[in-house]
Parts: sequence; structure tokens; C-alpha cells
Amino acid sequence: MPPRLSTATPEPAPATPPDHPAAPLRATLDGWRTALRDDWQLYAMLAPLLIWFAVFLYKPMLGLIIAFKDYSLYKGVAASPWVGLENFAALFGDEQFRRAIANTLTLGILSLVIAFPVPVLLALMFNELGDGRFRRFAQIVAYLPHFISVVIIAGLVVALLAPSNGAINIARAGLGFDQLYFLTIPGYFRTIYIGSGIWKEAGFDSIVYLAAIAGISPALYEAARLDGASRIQLIRHITLPALVPTIIILALIKVGHVIEVGFEYIVLLYQPATYATSDVIATYIYRAGLQTGDYGLAAAAGLFNAIVALALVWGANTLSRRVSTATLW
Repeated sequence: MPPRLSTATPEPAPATPPDHPAAPLRATLDGWRTALRDDWQLYAMLAPLLIWFAVFLYKPMLGLIIAFKDYSLYKGVAASPWVGLENFAALFGDEQFRRAIANTLTLGILSLVIAFPVPVLLALMFNELGDGRFRRFAQIVAYLPHFISVVIIAGLVVALLAPSNGAINIARAGLGFDQLYFLTIPGYFRTIYIGSGIWKEAGFDSIVYLAAIAGISPALYEAARLDGASRIQLIRHITLPALVPTIIILALIKVGHVIEVGFEYIVLLYQPATYATSDVIATYIYRAGLQTGDYGLAAAAGLFNAIVALALVWGANTLSRRVSTATLW
């Protein structure tokens, strides 16, 4: 007589004890499985963006090994000989690169200190104008430069500062001053770069702060007005404190761009005569890589640039976590 099959339900495998070393990893994997099962449609929509990041941002990182090779276009990346840290030694031994580091930090810090507060002030001004035609007109005028190409902006700056027929020099001549070719004088470059950058981006950047102001409860303003608060006091004690988290987050993002000043705009404006104040890391990489063909040196400079930018963002985020609750991660 054949043996009878047992109908008892098998006991489940024992769960991983909470103190087991693999418990956190198992819990994380279980969480991912649950999220993928419950929200697979959202992850499917996210997939094209992840693919784009992988192909165009992460895959090119493999080329960073050029920074440690004597790279030749004819030999290719794999066949080019390894040189270790020789490219970095040559990089930091180059006086032009040290000058580029100083100019990059100077332009970045000046832009952060001078240009960053301007959108906040613009947003406060637009908010005080109320809802009317003049406010809409002022906002359009402030937003419009953002949508103009950098090439056109540079052309306008060059035409405005032309030594003979530029509007600035015509005005100077009318007032009895000498005409100057501003774009060849190193001392004027930083002022021109930061000033034109504020004109181009400040209006558009103020949109984020206006959105944050729109989220403030009107009841707070009404209660303060009943207590006799003036408009300045409303801004100081209600609007600005509500903007602090937004300001901190955007400041952290800006810190990451301190060492990545606008390459295209500088290339369009700078000249050999102004290298003393206008040559930055990005333009140094451009000249080393494309003009002189030293791709290993250019890759080393680019890697250094990326590491410093990451360190700045990491440090700023750590500092923000200690003094406030607004952080990037």
C-alpha cells in the first residue's frame, strides 16, 4: 500500500533575527520589493530619466581614467600608457592653473555674496506691489533676460561697452571723461560678469521665492496688522522667516556651483589681456584639452573641479544640518 501524503502545511522558514548582520539588508530589499510591486507604474515613468542619467552622466565618468594616463587620440583610452599622478603634479605645478583656481573661487564667492540676495529682494518687492498691471509688467521685464541666449547677452555687453560707439563710452565722452575699452581691462571684468549675470538671472530666480511667499497663511498677516505691525515689520517677522528654509536649500545648491562659474559666458567675454582676473578652471580645461591637445591634463583639472564642488556641497550641507533643519539630504 503506497504511503499517504501529508496534508500538513509546511512551517515557514524562520525569519532573520533582528540582531543578525544581514537583517538591515534584508529589510531594505523587502522594502524595495514592496515599493516596486505597489508603485510599479511610477517606477516605469521614472525609468527613461534613470536611463538618461546612466548613459549621459554616469557612463562618461569612465573617461576619468584619462586623468591618470598619457592619453593619445591615436592609441585610445585602453592603449594609452598609465602615468599615475603625473598629470596632477603638472597641473598643480602650473602657475596658470593656480591663477585659475583663485579666479574661480573669487568669481564664485562674489556671485554668491552679491548676486544671491538679489532674487530675494526682488521677490519681496514684487510681493509688496500687490496684484496689478504694473506688477505683471515689472515681472515680465525682470524675467525676460533669462530666456535670452548667452551669446546674445554677451553680444549686448560687448556692444554696450564698445570703446568708440558703445553707449557707456558715448555717455562718458559727453560728460568729459576718457573713453575706455572695458573688456580689455582686468579690473573691470568681475564687475561686468557679476552685474550682467544679476540682470540676466535675478528676475527668474525670484519665482521660487514668490512661490514660497504665496504659501504663507494670510491669517498671519491679518493678525499682525491688527496688532499694528507696519509693512517693514510684516516682512521682517513673517515673510523673511517663512523664506529661510527655501533660502537655505537654494544657497546649498548655489554653493555647489561656486567652482563651476559660467564657462560659455566667460569664453565669450574674456581676452588674453584679462586672463589675470577672468581665466577660470573651466576655461583652463578648454585651452588645455581642445587648443593644446593635452587631454590628460584637462581631465585631471576636470576631476579636481568635480571633487572640490562635491566637497563644498557636502560641507555646506553638513553645516546646514547643524544650524537648521533645511538640508539637501
